[in-house]
Amino acid sequence: MPKSVLSSYEDIAARRKKMPVEVALKLVDASRELLEVETDMGKEYVTPETLPALRKKRTVSGESVVFRAGQPAQFSGNEARKRGFVDHLALNPLELARALEISPESLKDTAPLDGQWRSVRVDIKGPIRADLVDKAERMVREAIERHEANFVCLWIDSAGGSPIDSQRLAGYLSELDSGRVRTVAYVPREARADAALVALACDQIVVHPGAVLGGEGDHSFAPEEVADMTRFIRNQVAPKKSRSWSLPAAMFDPNLTVIRCRRGSEVEYFCDEELNEQPKPERWVKAEEVTTKGQPFRAKGTEAVELRLATHEVNDFAGFRELYGLENDPTLLEPNWADTFIEALASPGLAVLLLVIGGVALYAELHSPGIGVPGFIATLCFVLFFWSRFLGGTAGWLEVLLFLLGVTFLMLEIFVIPGFGIFGLGGGALLIASLVLASQTFVIPRNEYQAAEFRNSLVMITASGIGIIAVILLINRWLPHAPVLSQLILNPPTHEEVEAISQSESLGHFDDLLGARGIAVTPLVPGGKARFGRNNVDVLTDGEFVPRGTEVEVVEVQGNRVLVRPVTT
Repeated sequence: MPKSVLSSYEDIAARRKKMPVEVALKLVDASRELLEVETDMGKEYVTPETLPALRKKRTVSGESVVFRAGQPAQFSGNEARKRGFVDHLALNPLELARALEISPESLKDTAPLDGQWRSVRVDIKGPIRADLVDKAERMVREAIERHEANFVCLWIDSAGGSPIDSQRLAGYLSELDSGRVRTVAYVPREARADAALVALACDQIVVHPGAVLGGEGDHSFAPEEVADMTRFIRNQVAPKKSRSWSLPAAMFDPNLTVIRCRRGSEVEYFCDEELNEQPKPERWVKAEEVTTKGQPFRAKGTEAVELRLATHEVNDFAGFRELYGLENDPTLLEPNWADTFIEALASPGLAVLLLVIGGVALYAELHSPGIGVPGFIATLCFVLFFWSRFLGGTAGWLEVLLFLLGVTFLMLEIFVIPGFGIFGLGGGALLIASLVLASQTFVIPRNEYQAAEFRNSLVMITASGIGIIAVILLINRWLPHAPVLSQLILNPPTHEEVEAISQSESLGHFDDLLGARGIAVTPLVPGGKARFGRNNVDVLTDGEFVPRGTEVEVVEVQGNRVLVRPVTT
């Protein structure tokens, strides 16, 4: 070992007076032997060569070898603390910051880990579900392993949806080595419910001023799910990402009370349980509560930064790039073009347009002979609507079956069972229910967020209905006069055509049956068939039910309308 290095260690140890000089020298020079001796002044550390000099100054009552010559010196954290070489033990940067009584944010930086960012971006948008998490985890892993990415931006715009899958993604992110890969959650609009857990599992969180972090979302949590999320945050996310666990847990537990606590100039947010876990809880002074009883905690952008849930606040993604010194946008990881297409189809504006075009085309098909272009367009629009919702995670086969059943009932009402009865009302209700359910992940809203999403679904369906009616009115007004388009629909018959149809229908006269008697060959309810001689004739009663086999008499004939009544003896 060069003497200059030994001299430096000796000089630093002598000036700091925290670690004995001989211990410091043993750490860099394995050839030295280190002894621990008991003196009248306490424990001291010497070498066999310096022990005689110590005996002249102190009364030595015992000695032991700590490390023999040639044996490298090393101390565990607990052993170093026990021997008085260190003042504090810290499992993570959060404990280090609290031990030093400084802000945890002061230990975080935005500088590249190895001088240059190799950045990628993964989008977590819409309802969180198993396939979305599988895709995100796979893309992040491949970017790190194959392309040596060291900066992962998770663009989160989600209201959650699946706590189990969110925990799975959060667990993967929390296990990533922050010394090798920096994970940053970028939240421009919202990361609600279990989507907030994914953001909290990242090393840092960057939000827009009005972005929402936490609070109610697409999933309504049962008590056992709340307990599971709290344990996961407390045992997995908070320790790995140097976060206090109280406020994140309050995002899921509406009954957890979190208090602002002060220790000198330092501010932290603890529930009573976490406060009692601190090394010296009595040094913290309680202030006001920051949570509201009975409501899951949520914070908007600026507030989230003040509460130390978020690390930074930016106005747009350009500000995000500037914050981390990114020259270009991170490489967006996505499987193919279909995701962008599906996202566009699922947007409210395009969804309304698809429903309006599909509804109008269906109306045109019902007024045109055969199955033609309008039927094809209607089918295409409704297939695109449900396909986008199906892949977007808000629709399943139930919604598709409800829609098809609703169309079937309406067809029955129009073509088979004339009149506007149970099939018409039921079919219309099934159509509306299928479209509403296909636009959300829940059936019955159970919190404020779900109620707002339910209102948005109703607004979308209402807007579509108004659009369909408006376009149909325009079609009925202008289309019959268009030279080419008028051939696409069947116009209602004129007065002359109605008279001709009535005359043709009256050609079949049954005047000769007046007073004739026959046998009902079907039940008359009130319509049915009766046999007169060798002929079966369609007949009606005046509303009376007549069983099959009853003798009947013709009492009135109007064209092809034959009225009968049962013969009484």
